[in-house]
Amino acid sequence: MHIENNILKHYLRNCYFILGTAYAGKSTMCAMLAEKYDMLHYSENYGIHEMREVADPKLQPNLCYTKQMPSWEAFVTRSPEEYSAWIDGSAREVSQFQVLELIKMSASGKKIIVDTNLSWEQLKEVSDYDHVAVMLSPQQMSVERFFDRSDEDKQFLLSVLDNCPDPQWAMENYRAILTRIHRPEIYEALENSGFAVFKRDFSAGDTRQEMCDKLAKHFGLE
Repeated sequence: MHIENNILKHYLRNCYFILGTAYAGKSTMCAMLAEKYDMLHYSENYGIHEMREVADPKLQPNLCYTKQMPSWEAFVTRSPEEYSAWIDGSAREVSQFQVLELIKMSASGKKIIVDTNLSWEQLKEVSDYDHVAVMLSPQQMSVERFFDRSDEDKQFLLSVLDNCPDPQWAMENYRAILTRIHRPEIYEALENSGFAVFKRDFSAGDTRQEMCDKLAKHFGLE
């Protein structure tokens, strides 16, 4: 079954999407906006366990990868090209689940703030300018400070890297992976997507409230 984009846009009309690069503050902004404006919060990796249970290796091979991989060591020591392709493929597969889940959540009538897996190309088709925001951090920060957060997933990956036979090589390889994922052409594509772009300024101290206010204005929440 194929559902036309104008129909999806109608049912996603209460959804506000934030996408961008690592360490740009997407999750923090989603949480702050959800609390301040009484929005539902669709967080990163929401429902991922159910997605993996439903996923078929023939139809969603990337979502099924962790069930078929030989070890977590093998997971973190793939080549940058292989890992990056897996990230892109996973995002495509997750986006289908995400759209359906958001349509279900929209039945409540409340506005939803989404830390999204949808690409800017997909959002062009199913959303509008004032419902999408791109958040960017400098590439160096996306790579060097990737593990400077306490969330469970990143700390688990860090522990796997630390326990590899050659931890130094494993970390260098993983930083090459992060560099590949956040390569300049990805930034350029996001910057030139046609959506509003908000860049994190690391030289200005704590700008969370200021950024939250800017996003709220862009989304028309005020």
